[in-house]
Amino acid sequence: MFPGVENILIVQLGDIGDVVLATPTIRAVKETYPAARISIMVRKPFGSLLSADPYLHEIVESVKIRGTILHVIKEYARFIRRLRRARYDLVIDLRTGDRGTILSFLTGAAERVGRSVGGKQFWHELLLTTAIQCSPPLGPDHVHPGADQSLRIVREIGIDTGNSMPQLFIAQQDHQRAMELLTESGLAPDARWVTINSFSRWKYKEWDSKKWGEVVDWLWEKHRITTVLIGSPEEEAAAGEIVRGREGYALNMAGKTTLGELAAIISLSSLHMGVDSAAPHIAAALGTPTVTIHGPSDWRAWRMADALHAVICPEVECVPCRRMGCDDSQRSKCLEELSVDAVIAGIDTILSSLRDANGA
Repeated sequence: MFPGVENILIVQLGDIGDVVLATPTIRAVKETYPAARISIMVRKPFGSLLSADPYLHEIVESVKIRGTILHVIKEYARFIRRLRRARYDLVIDLRTGDRGTILSFLTGAAERVGRSVGGKQFWHELLLTTAIQCSPPLGPDHVHPGADQSLRIVREIGIDTGNSMPQLFIAQQDHQRAMELLTESGLAPDARWVTINSFSRWKYKEWDSKKWGEVVDWLWEKHRITTVLIGSPEEEAAAGEIVRGREGYALNMAGKTTLGELAAIISLSSLHMGVDSAAPHIAAALGTPTVTIHGPSDWRAWRMADALHAVICPEVECVPCRRMGCDDSQRSKCLEELSVDAVIAGIDTILSSLRDANGA
């Protein structure tokens, strides 16, 4: 620990899932320094996910500035002045990328903590005052495996928490807008409904859209459950293909929400289903049960499975291969061959657990 620390900045310039998994670290820092102001730097627009987090004083959003050289220099100088005016005592960078380390240095904070990367990037550690050699993972029996990625850093400087489960909080305005969007899209007030995000940043993690359509049909035909498709603006058309012909029991909300509103929609759903992406992390951090399909990626490094969170993997020897598709081709045969019946069985198990939990 560092004595006299009153103003702390956590830097997490990773993807959406990384931001969600950093929430136990935010909590750990606040528990260790309860009187300190805790801020976080994330990539824009990821900050809306954390807007209601009670442990945070401020969210700083970092943007990759484009334009003429003079414009870029001017805007970066303005951003750096903002960081220096904040007068942080301690900056903790949760990743190993150059951008976070450089920005940490430019804050002018007296204490700058980050991971040691070694190798040829010797200058990386020169920008830090404390370079951490992370200890081995504690394992899923002790902490959430995804959250442990960043907790292992702060643990080395005397910061930890007894609760490693990621947790998100929904802002009131996001909750209200989510309700309005669902109503405007035709969701009946008394409808039972679930969310599906069939998309990933990486195509080799995705499952066939036609099979997702069969899951949507099955949910309606057997359980009379409406499905809400979610995703980014770039995924709106693909989500529309799944919904087409199923308008009576499927809604396309992809591209219609901010990130905070999307989280609110997930929080309101009975169950979230999807592939290896940020959405299952968001759902679990909101207390929404999940069914997540994993193929090449190793779910054990990122998720926990229990009675309300199921992971479905193809039953083939090469899973998980930890590669970007078969022979790094961006195509995963294991997922192509994963049957609808296998996925439906996993969903049915979770639905049964929910019914038992609700006493229905």
